[in-house]
Amino acid sequence: MRKGDRAMRACWFALLCLALLGSALVLVDRSAGDTKPATADAQAGAEIEGKLKPLARPFVMTDWQRKYQENGQSFEEYLRAAPVRRSKQLNTVYLCLMGEFTPEQEKVLEAAREYLGVFFDCPVKVRKRIKLSDVPEKARRVHPQWGDKQVLASYVLDEVLAADRPDDALAYLAFTSFDLWPGEGWNFVFGQASLYKRVGVWSIYRNGDPKRDYQLVLRRTLATASHELGHVLTLQHCIAHECNMNGSNHLEESDKKPLHFCPVCARKLIWNLQVDPVAYFQKLEAFCRKHELKDEADYYAKAARALGG
Repeated sequence: MRKGDRAMRACWFALLCLALLGSALVLVDRSAGDTKPATADAQAGAEIEGKLKPLARPFVMTDWQRKYQENGQSFEEYLRAAPVRRSKQLNTVYLCLMGEFTPEQEKVLEAAREYLGVFFDCPVKVRKRIKLSDVPEKARRVHPQWGDKQVLASYVLDEVLAADRPDDALAYLAFTSFDLWPGEGWNFVFGQASLYKRVGVWSIYRNGDPKRDYQLVLRRTLATASHELGHVLTLQHCIAHECNMNGSNHLEESDKKPLHFCPVCARKLIWNLQVDPVAYFQKLEAFCRKHELKDEADYYAKAARALGG
């Protein structure tokens, strides 16, 4: 298996002291959604990509890329992957909120729910809430050095999400207030996804204190959620430009990425969702203005204008 393939087995935003990649994750559920071949609208996307390209910044080598040497993913390669698509059958993103959240964290999560709905152009609904005390002892631990209460990520993926995924779920995602760890040899992990099952879990435990740094915590939460849901729609890590789909090896590297998708990845998403690109970027601009994400709002305004809006 190539290094790039090995890296894509798991898309985990992680700060690690000991790290070996865990079990393989399949990138595409070929039985799900609309997997019909691309038609003329895919070619129309080339014009969109071309008009957005002047807004993009060049890809800068990252620690992730040095380690995994991924090959990226062109639009043509994306189509050949028979990507998972939003469809009449798969049309809703569901959320499971796990743990106890402060009022400020609840505010971040509500903004994340709203953002995912705009970014992926679909309803996003909270399906249920689960207390930490409801997690069985076998799936919990206290970190031996730090004393942090942690939950096994695979338990959330397999026993909480996959076992209860609604039939119309494009994805079923969990946000946790507690720390996660993915198994032996790891200290902790920000998130983990099982792409074949269209489920994922992400923790806001290490995103910071929203009472003190609300905008930073919000941005980190939005970036992680949209990146991982991008993977559910079969987007691989990007090396074409600076992009939210760039791989990240640590929090500092993740913070340097833009919140938006680059022209190549935006083209994939626009084709997948079959949205009007100008209206799409205008809605994203409105969200970012509302939540005081000025740099991103300015980018989306420029993107809409570049496409004639």
